[in-house]
Amino acid sequence: MRKTFGTGSIWEQKLGYSRAVQVDNTLYISATSASGENGIVGNDFYEQTRFILKKLEIVLADAGFALADVVQSKLYLTDISKWEDAGRAHGEVFGEIRPTLSLVHVLPFLDPEMLVEIELVAQKSAN
Repeated sequence: MRKTFGTGSIWEQKLGYSRAVQVDNTLYISATSASGENGIVGNDFYEQTRFILKKLEIVLADAGFALADVVQSKLYLTDISKWEDAGRAHGEVFGEIRPTLSLVHVLPFLDPEMLVEIELVAQKSAN
């Protein structure tokens, strides 16, 4: 089974991608930024990470998954020296869940106000 999920973002259509794709019991979520209705939300790594994780919790729920189902998390940071700020926000959400984690230093994103993007993989137990 393959099912796609969108958020209505103009970029999904323009670039030909889905916010998330479910294959059987696994959900793959595209890298997500802190973009809100009026632009980028938050002006530091902690705030943007928190906002993104709240957005991703909604994406997970829309697909019938939960934060507890997340098995892999990738944080893309434009300034790797700020890893502790992003990591603190990530730890507040995933401290007990403890998915795998990658911290990746990247060049600036298309919008220079974007400091963080997060990509998740979630998997439901096969019962």
